[in-house]
This record gives sequence, C-alpha cells and structure tokens, in this order.
Amino acid sequence: MKRVVQKFGGTSVGSLERIQATADIVERSVQEGIETAVVVSAMSGETNRLIGLANALCDDPNGREMDQLVSTGEQVSAALLAIELQSRGFAAHSYTGAQAGLRTDNSFSRARIVGVECGRLLERITLGEVPILTGFQGVSGQGDVTTLGRGGSDTSAVALAIALKADVCDIFTDVDGVYTTDPRIVPSASKIKRISYEEMLEMASQGAKVLQNRSVELAMRYQMPIHLRSSFMDVPGTMVMNEDDIMERAAITGVAYNRDEAKITIKGIPDHPGIASAVFGPIAEAGLNVDVIVQNVSEVGTTDITFTVPRSDFRQALKIVRGICKDMQARDVMGDDHVAKVSIIGVGMRSHSGVASKMFSTLAGKGINIQMITTSEIKITVVVEEQHVDEAVRALHTAFGLDAEGVAAA
Repeated sequence: MKRVVQKFGGTSVGSLERIQATADIVERSVQEGIETAVVVSAMSGETNRLIGLANALCDDPNGREMDQLVSTGEQVSAALLAIELQSRGFAAHSYTGAQAGLRTDNSFSRARIVGVECGRLLERITLGEVPILTGFQGVSGQGDVTTLGRGGSDTSAVALAIALKADVCDIFTDVDGVYTTDPRIVPSASKIKRISYEEMLEMASQGAKVLQNRSVELAMRYQMPIHLRSSFMDVPGTMVMNEDDIMERAAITGVAYNRDEAKITIKGIPDHPGIASAVFGPIAEAGLNVDVIVQNVSEVGTTDITFTVPRSDFRQALKIVRGICKDMQARDVMGDDHVAKVSIIGVGMRSHSGVASKMFSTLAGKGINIQMITTSEIKITVVVEEQHVDEAVRALHTAFGLDAEGVAAA
C-alpha cells in the first residue's frame, strides 16, 4: 500500500474554508487507498501575531517561553483539521511534536532534529487512522518544547516521511511548483516538472523561498522525493528528486535572486597568516552568517577583504568589523546595504562549457557591473547593485533559453 506524508502551509489552513479545502485533499488521498499522515503549519499570520504579543511585553523574551508560545499556532491548525475530518467520518487525531516522537536538541527557536520515534504513529496509520501533526516543533531531551525556526514545518514533514518510510512527501502551498525564475519579474517563466535535490537546495538558498533549505538537505541525504504542489488547484507540481532519475538537461535550470544582502569591505588590513580567522571568528561567534567572500592583495603587506551578510545582520556585522579593524589598524571599513545576489543554477553546468562567459557577457551587454563572483559546480552567483536585479534576471532568463514554452518540461 502506498504511504504519503502531506504537509500544508499557513495559507492552506489560513481560514475555516481553507481547512475544509485541505480536508478535501486528505479525504481524496484516503479514499484512493493511500496511507496518509499530515503535517500542518500555523494559520497564516498567527506566528507573527504571537511573536508580536511577546515583544509588546518584553524586548528580549526568554527563548524557552517563546517556543512554548509560538508552538501553539500549529496545535490550533492540527486540532481544527482533525475535527473537520472526524465530522466526515474519518479516524483522525492531532498530535504535537512531542506526542509524535519528534526529538530535538535543546536550541530554542532553531532546534535540530535528532530523531523521530514514530512507533505510535506507524501503528495508528496501519489501523487506518490519519494522524495530523503539528509542524515546526519537537521536544528536547529535557522535555521542553522546541521549535525548528522559520519554515520548520517543511523539515518536520520530510523527517516524518523518512521515519515512516513514505513513498513521497507532498508539500502543499499557495504556489503550484518551482519556476525557472520569479514569475512576477518574468511572466514567461516556466514551471519545472523535475528538479534535482542539489538544484533545489541552490534555488532555495539563493532566494527561491518555496522550500526551507534544511528540508531539502534532509530529503537529499535520505533520498526522499518531495512533490511541491498547490492546495488551491489540482494540478501536478514539481518533483524534487535524485539527479540520476532526471533525463539529460540544459545547462541552466533556473535563475534565482536575493535582495536580502549587504556588503562589507575592509581596506588595507595587514596581510599575515590568521588574518581571515581574526576577522570572521568574532562574526561567527555572534551567530551571523557570511556568504560570498573575496580577498585581494592590494599593497605590499596589506590585503582587502570583501564579504556579504544578510541585510538584517548588516549593522551588527559592521559594528563588529569596525571594532576588529580598529585594533588591527586597517585603513578603512566600508559598508553597502543596497546590493543583491543573482544566480544561475543547473546540474547541466557540469557538462556544458562557456556558461560563465555567457552570463558575464549578458550582464555586460545590459551595462550591469559585477561587484563580486562566487561559483560552485552547479551555480554561478554575482553581486550587483540592487537596482539592477530585475533587469539582470530577465536578461539571463532569456539568454539561457528559459523563456521558451515548455523549456522546463524535462
């Protein structure tokens, strides 16, 4: 018998009408003879509302209490969906992360899953029950409620699918799949029918926010297929799967962008062993993520270092760097929070030459200056002025033949 885990995002359970529509989807799955488990997010906007309540009382709420608070949103969604399915005559029960056996470490608001003890759920499924789990949350070894961070319900669903040995993890959201780029910028963008885990991970990390990065990493590690699809229309979505199961593809699968970027440049810092560690160590200790890094020897005995951070971390990172560089007697520290990243992504790069050259010449033809470049085996990312993002995305989408109808049908 086929087994599936279905995950429904906040918009899919955002109202009683949407919960009833979600119940329709679950009902169809069960009637088709599929063993079905469900994971739900909080109703859209609910998590932000709860965070707002806490922040109104305290500027820096305790992490444990925040997890206790925000985890209640998913419990509401799960219970309401269970009530709706029960009213239709189905055996359905809601479970918290702790009741479902989702074990995590003790890092509040950003917990990592350490295991899923799913014996109870597996027994209930084989007896015909539809378990409905709260996404985004688990329980620590100390018995405390923990949450997995924004988008954590995707990770909950993939982890459950792996533990239950499901055939596929269906992620239902308000979009009907992954597109070659943002359709709001390029109306001719095509839906991608099949995409590899690596490509999806790069798309997600570079700004395509249809799946949480951690959920893709987990699915790739355990080879769990993900079907990203819409809960608003009954159409095929995008399958995220093993690269070996996808036929030969064009060089580029998609174009992604991320406006949430800022750039910091250190000029004239003494060039000696350990200098990079001295700069980036304190930034890491502050819990800030650094992305693109470029280092150039500029003068005898000195070097320049430029790197990007999320725009939300810009001011904190700049303050840390200025403190470091004052002690090191660097010539200058500059910051720019009006930059963005644009990336081309595709496993086909491995077997196609001239991809980088084509990207750079396309941007040059539009008069777009490239400030930084970083590459991987299946991705090339450039940092440009934020004002040029839309034009860069459109130009690259056309240059690599992604505008053509059906180009993403592979």
